[in-house]
Amino acid sequence: MGWRGKFVFLLMVYAAGFATAIYFLAPPPETTSANTGGNQSQAGSFDAQAFTHTVNSGLHKGVDFTKEIVHQTSIMIKEKIKEMRARHQKNS
Repeated sequence: MGWRGKFVFLLMVYAAGFATAIYFLAPPPETTSANTGGNQSQAGSFDAQAFTHTVNSGLHKGVDFTKEIVHQTSIMIKEKIKEMRARHQKNS
């Protein structure tokens, strides 16, 4: 894995850590007196499969988006290198 891959990986880890911090620091949802009458609250009705599917699809979208950005950036850098080489050869 080159430095670009490591950089993208570190950005993804940083973003995941940031999202986790926001999730844990966010206040819990408001509960009304009707919800607390012995019934399960919204926090207790957590659907793990739906959450897993949502996170999985979001991560895949993020990876695809990152791959596209890296591809476009590499094309742009190659074009700039060609321009610099052409400019250098004209000056020589």
